[in-house]
Amino acid sequence: MIDILVYLFETYGYADACPSEPDQLAHKLSAAGFEEADITEALEWLSGLHGTVQNAGVPEESEHRAIRVFSDHEAARLDLASRSFLMYLCNTRVITPDQRERIIDRALALAAPEVSISEFKVVVLMVLWQDKTPVDKLILDELMTEEVESDGEDWGEAIAIH
Repeated sequence: MIDILVYLFETYGYADACPSEPDQLAHKLSAAGFEEADITEALEWLSGLHGTVQNAGVPEESEHRAIRVFSDHEAARLDLASRSFLMYLCNTRVITPDQRERIIDRALALAAPEVSISEFKVVVLMVLWQDKTPVDKLILDELMTEEVESDGEDWGEAIAIH
């Protein structure tokens, strides 16, 4: 399903260009060679993304300095690298507190029992894509790389996924 989300980002440079009708989008994804089960899962995930509503007001300055404590459930599903990356995005004001919560919601909506940093980056990318948030090229490059584990080592190399 993550491959479908990356495909949508790369194919439809912005969210408004993506077909809004689920049947039409499913047909296009099927024609692109994606499996039916993955398409169904992606459409459900995207429906949840569209269902999350942004706050109408601009976040107050104090909200950017607030500390986000992860629940046990969130910490179990989101690895340390993902949680650290999310806090980095908050502290550098790449994302708003509202976007942070929507990113967490959509990451927890993934089927995997533990969300990897690579999957998490795609979730961040999709929330920013949906919101039409302008993203610095360096941040975009970071979001478009996939971390690869190597034989039990605690380091990885970055591979571009586009």
